Formats: sequence, C-alpha cells, structure tokens
Amino acid sequence: MKDTPLSNCERDFLLKAIEEKKRLDGRQTYDYRNIKITFGTDYGCCFVDLGKTRVMAQVSCELVAPKETRPNEGILFFNIELSPMASPAFEPGRQSELSVKLNRQLERCFRNSKCIDTESLCVVSGEKVWQIRVDVHTLNHDGNLMDAASIAAITALCHFKRPDVSIQGEEITVYTPEERDPIPLSIYHMPISVSFSFFQQGTYLLVDPCEREERVMDGLLMIAMNKHREICSIQSSGGIMLLKEQVLRCSKIASVKVSEITELISKALENDKKARKAGERCGFAESMPQERITALKMDETPVEMKDVTEKAEDIIKKSEAPPRTVPSPVVPAPGVGQVGQCQQNSWGLEEEDGESVEEEEEEEEDEEKMLVEEQPKKKVDQGDIVEISDSEEEEVVILHPEKPIKKSSSQQKEAASSKKKT
Repeated sequence: MKDTPLSNCERDFLLKAIEEKKRLDGRQTYDYRNIKITFGTDYGCCFVDLGKTRVMAQVSCELVAPKETRPNEGILFFNIELSPMASPAFEPGRQSELSVKLNRQLERCFRNSKCIDTESLCVVSGEKVWQIRVDVHTLNHDGNLMDAASIAAITALCHFKRPDVSIQGEEITVYTPEERDPIPLSIYHMPISVSFSFFQQGTYLLVDPCEREERVMDGLLMIAMNKHREICSIQSSGGIMLLKEQVLRCSKIASVKVSEITELISKALENDKKARKAGERCGFAESMPQERITALKMDETPVEMKDVTEKAEDIIKKSEAPPRTVPSPVVPAPGVGQVGQCQQNSWGLEEEDGESVEEEEEEEEDEEKMLVEEQPKKKVDQGDIVEISDSEEEEVVILHPEKPIKKSSSQQKEAASSKKKT
C-alpha cells in the first residue's frame, strides 16, 4: 500500500505555517520532541519514543568465523525492519529505498566511526569471533526514523552484555549468566544522529521533522556526532544545494542536541542498573501496567484518585444543605392536616371528570351548614362538652352522660294528685 499524497491545500498550509515559524505540534524551530527511553526484560532490548515515533532495538550475539581481511576483529551487523504496523506505506517482505538508506546510515554512524572496540570481540584469532547483531524494528512512524533508530541502537549496545567464554586448548566454553556474569561491550563514544529539514531551497530550517513536514521538505541533512563534538558521519539528500554557513550552523545545533541526548541515555542506563540491582520491577513486567508495549499508548489521567473518600466528605461538608423535597405539614385549623401551603392538588385527576378543588370545598361547607340547621337545638349545661367530628362513622360524640332533668312545681303537684286517685 502506497502512502496517501497530501492535498494542495494541506501542502500550502504547512509551508505557510513554516514561513511564519509555526509548527503543527506547537514546537519552536530548533525544538526536539519528547524522548523516552525504556528497556526490556533481557539485556540489549531498548524502546525509544520520539514523540509518536516508536522504535525497538534488540542486540544479539553468536560465535562465527571472522572475515579473512580482519581475522582479529569481531563483526557488527545492523538490520532495520519497516513493518506495515508502523505505517501503511511500508510493504512487508521487501526492502524499500528508505530501509536501505537507513541501514547504510547506521553502518556509517557506528561501524565507520569505530565507536565499538571490535578487537575485544575476538575469541580465537582467525577462528572464532563474536558477531554483534542489532535489529531495529519500527513500531510507529511519525517522522525522523533515523534519529530514533540511532538512539535506540546505541542505547541497546550500551545495555547489552555478552556471555563470558573460556579457552582450554582447542575447546571453547560459553558460560550462562547463572554460571558467570556476562560482560558488557567496550564502547568508546556514543554517536547520535540529528536530522535537519530544509524548505524553499534552504530558506527555512527545522530540527526533528515530523511525518507531514517530511512530505513537503525540499532536502534533508543528517549529522551524526558524539558529545565530544566529533562528526562521525554526514549525509545530505534531496538534491538541495547548501551553503557552508548553513552546514556550520547545523553542526553547532547538533552539538547541543547530542550532549542533551547523551546525558538522557546515561541517566536511563543508570536508573535501569539500580532497578535491576535492587530487584525492582523492570523491563516487560514494568511496562505492562503503563501500557508501554503498544505502539500508541494512552496518556495517564491527570486526576489523582488517592484519598477520594476524604475529599468527597470535605466537599459535602462545605456545600450547602439540599432543599427539602417535601415541606413540613402545616395545620391551619384544629383537626385538619395539610401538606404544603397554598398549593393545588396534583393527584393526576383529569379536568373533564370533576370540578376544581375550590368548588368542591365550597360544596362541602354548604352541606355542613345544612346538617347543622336540621339538627334540633338542645340545651346543654355548662358542664357538658359536645364535639362534632368530621368522620363518617359517627356524627356526635358526647364525652359526659346526660344528667336527670329537674321537674317544675306544677308538674310535681299533678304527679302527686294522680297517685292519690289510684
């Protein structure tokens, strides 16, 4: 699958932004993307994140016959694999022009600069030497693969340790890490590549171009340098003509960047050494919870989840009390209970089925008046207490029984006369 070409509008937008000294990710002209270095479980396995560009380097070794021209020197071999997982533009099973270019640049950067003591890799002169193989796998491509590959390769070589060997006569014995401690490689210096992209025939310059900036650039300059300001290799591509002043300015910028990256590599190696010595989690076990083994990992959430209950209780205490959903009952008259004041009934009754609440209350009052008028008027003493309730079961409740009524004098005489006749 070939790479999707950029539209004219997108190309013009990128070039216009570069003219105004602006970049898509907010960086300045000479700024590098964030670099993160992690290690695998075994020695010689290194992961490098350069922004969204992710590269893995793995170093291995084996005993082979030396070259006839150099019988006392070991062999250093580099191999870069551009996987379709990194970009849909990479095709599996065949070497592209970019992979050949990166392989040659790595060989010039490491082998021709003599950064590794190859003579220390000789076991038996003319018979057996160590062959060091560096495999670089691209996990995600977002531009500037050469810089990420060079950082991963030199870090993996510094992290790698070869097995110890012994020679008794013609017999060569290779010891396991449990029998004897492995031996690190002899590395004189650490060459690191720094890429510069040029636009509009060298008018504008950018450091560490991303994938979209590489599509619209006119030329690329790669300078490999160590922290001692020694240029290990230099290569220009794109057919652009550069002035001497431009190359000198790029070399000065590269010297600053290389010193910073070298310090970062040294700190990463020191931290990994301390973690392995202390028995802490490192390598694959340490990368699992942080999802580092994936090409595009998720960023950590900025929200702290510690002491959640205590913070929640503090927020609840500081906040105002919530309003009551049901108001307290109001008693406007004795024997009457009302929830809410000056509120209409909301029992879901339809308007067509009945009258309003006010009309019903007026009818009930009229009925109570009629009942009071129909009842006979009775004389009640001051000691008698009568209470009329609103319940349907009984209308009149007398708290005290009735007392015998006293008769008048005329009534008493009539009763006495009737007794005499009988």
